[in-house]
Amino acid sequence: METKKKREKPCCAAEAMRRIRRIEVGGVVVGLAMLDDILADVIDRGLSGETAIGDELLRQVKIYNYVPKEAESLYREALLAEYQNEVKKR
Repeated sequence: METKKKREKPCCAAEAMRRIRRIEVGGVVVGLAMLDDILADVIDRGLSGETAIGDELLRQVKIYNYVPKEAESLYREALLAEYQNEVKKR
């Protein structure tokens, strides 16, 4: 029987801080909480097409992080680049 790994929420602010990954968004380095878990989850979903992948990445990132509406396209672009890097590593 196949079991799906459940993402554990951080127990406290200190734990959440340990799960921050820095990426460049529009020329500015930002820290995103839970990004490693989000990337792994989206890769495991096997989505195809940049639109679907970008939508899912942005949706999940916004659960744990503030993303300004006017910067969503910049975040999407940066998240897709990180996604591509993670896929290459596997």
